[in-house]
Amino acid sequence: MRDLALIFGAALAAALCVGLLGAVALRLLRGRSILVHVVVLLTMTVSAVVAGVAVIAEAMFLSRHDLEVVLITVSAAAVVSLAVGWLFGRRLAAAAVWADQARERERRIEKGRRDLVAWVSHDLRTPLAGLRAMAEALEDRVVRDPETVDEYHRRIRVETDRMTRLVDDLFELSRINAGALRLSLAAVPLGDVVSDALASTAPLAAARRIRLVAAESGWPTVTASEPELARVIGNLLLNAVRYTPEDGTVRVDAGRDADTAWLAVADTCGGIPESDLPRLFDVAFRGEPARTPGNGGGEGSGGLGLAIVRGLIEAHGGRVDVQNITDGCRFVVRLPVAGA
Repeated sequence: MRDLALIFGAALAAALCVGLLGAVALRLLRGRSILVHVVVLLTMTVSAVVAGVAVIAEAMFLSRHDLEVVLITVSAAAVVSLAVGWLFGRRLAAAAVWADQARERERRIEKGRRDLVAWVSHDLRTPLAGLRAMAEALEDRVVRDPETVDEYHRRIRVETDRMTRLVDDLFELSRINAGALRLSLAAVPLGDVVSDALASTAPLAAARRIRLVAAESGWPTVTASEPELARVIGNLLLNAVRYTPEDGTVRVDAGRDADTAWLAVADTCGGIPESDLPRLFDVAFRGEPARTPGNGGGEGSGGLGLAIVRGLIEAHGGRVDVQNITDGCRFVVRLPVAGA
């Protein structure tokens, strides 16, 4: 019994020494990845077993040959244990990282949903309250003056159009997020789509005394679905016009790099805070109050316009970026060139 106690004590002392070294290593490496921690823990465990066996084998006064046999056997088992542990440790670390990223992504999506509901509720509540007040005034004949009645009718139509656009945006965004978007890809002349979008945006730009400038040449042909591409360009132009001060300029140009075409929409909004740039394409994100449309004719879209742009462009296999320039910001869309 005494011999067993001595053997246990010697093995425990050797394992404790290895454990202390491992604890120090883990403390020094506390900022490293999960895989590093798994490998250190596995190495510490195997080393503790090897150290215990080696100490006991040496204390038992084995012959040199027998000691070598024991150490070789233990070393072989340690190598296999480390290899298998490292392989499965990588999988465990990858699974843990993936799970953490999935949780973070789920939190962002859930926050986006809450923000979206809040923004949409706000954007619907305001026009609905106005519509109800005007409808009641007309119904109760509180308003009888023909000019005022006509103005009420015009405002009801404007607010109805605004809510229709908001509902359309919600429907488009739900199609994108649900993966239900079906694109009919074809060779689309980018210049023609831009020309139509400029014509649609011109009245709002003229009302705000904003110049729309487009390059005269250099328009490539891209592989895209024309209705969705028109939606993208229209959203970018409307966004630029809404946030550009009066007497400003919105410029559109395009070009080609190898097998990729690019379209740029630049404005003179004064720039976007650097902290807002990574979130600009998030659902319901509007940034600081100074960038909320003030007199854009009731054109608010619940912060969905740029989110729809990113979703549609990514569905085409392209990408969209934004950066600050000297007196404003510049959105750049990249799409595959037709026939590339």
